[in-house]
Amino acid sequence: MHTPYSPATGERTGGIDYRINDFDSIRLAPVNAHLRALMAACWRLGGLVELEELRLRAWAHTLGYRGQVLTKSRQYSTTYGALRAVRADYQGGGVLAVEDRDTVTETAWRYVGSGHSPAEADMAVGIAEDLAALREIRRDMIAEGWKYAA
Repeated sequence: MHTPYSPATGERTGGIDYRINDFDSIRLAPVNAHLRALMAACWRLGGLVELEELRLRAWAHTLGYRGQVLTKSRQYSTTYGALRAVRADYQGGGVLAVEDRDTVTETAWRYVGSGHSPAEADMAVGIAEDLAALREIRRDMIAEGWKYAA
């Protein structure tokens, strides 16, 4: 069994590399209590109808994350260390640096606000009212037996 690995932090996170088929498998998983609780939460949330398209039960063993969680085999592919080195070389201006030097990189960020401006808020209210009216019209059409309203 490979130990799941976080390429973002470079740390081993623990966990399992096989799918969980039932809730009892979570109780028996060779992980710490915290990971077991996260797997159980994924399993419970995956049982909700409104979240079924997320397929959380199928991904409970990875805590709901559907990306790559295992270390890559050196024989099969490159390693995350090699990928990080190439990325660092690219970002640091090494041999793979972009030739276009007109690119501006902003490194100082500041918070400028959130939400709608007053004009945008008025537009959002108008759109919401239009959608509500259209839903009402559609309900009436369905009630009257219109063929293409459903």
